[in-house]
Amino acid sequence: MTDSQLIQLIKQGNTELYSELMRRYQRKILAFVYHMLKNSHMELIAEDLCSETFYKAFRSLHSFREVDASFSTWLYTIARNTVLSELRKNRAGNVSLEESGYTPVAPAEVAPEQAALRKERMNLVREAINNLPEKQRSALILREYDQMDYQEIAVILDQSVSSVKSLLFRARSSVKLQLESYFYEPEVEEQAERV
Repeated sequence: MTDSQLIQLIKQGNTELYSELMRRYQRKILAFVYHMLKNSHMELIAEDLCSETFYKAFRSLHSFREVDASFSTWLYTIARNTVLSELRKNRAGNVSLEESGYTPVAPAEVAPEQAALRKERMNLVREAINNLPEKQRSALILREYDQMDYQEIAVILDQSVSSVKSLLFRARSSVKLQLESYFYEPEVEEQAERV
């Protein structure tokens, strides 16, 4: 059953089907919210804001019009606005929270050294993404993690498609620059100079 079909049935009174929509998008929305909050060290409230997003979407589902945007685009927009609202509320107080304790788990078949290197690389990439300005970070997450097209990202971020492309270019350049020293291999350059 498509999202559209589910939404039609929910609008007709089958509200129990909303759990199916939540199941489809919960992990993606939670990851998106988590990444948006990470730079502010507020990732511990990611699940709360994810729940709030789904609650707001449920309350406003009657006004959702598929001709304006897909359900996923509409849902991401609600998530983004919910996070930005929370960040504005907390900006004045600058609340500091403890680390989330989230640790990516390497597959069991990976050797401990490889798992440690992989974890280190993942943390470096996450840190580089978290250092990006909010719109660049959101655009990059939506494009690379959630595989959204430029038009969907433009709707969510309230930007033009060309602005989204520009945001993504600057985001990728910034991440590459931040990670350059980590992936720089002086031996390769030295060998090239000898040849």
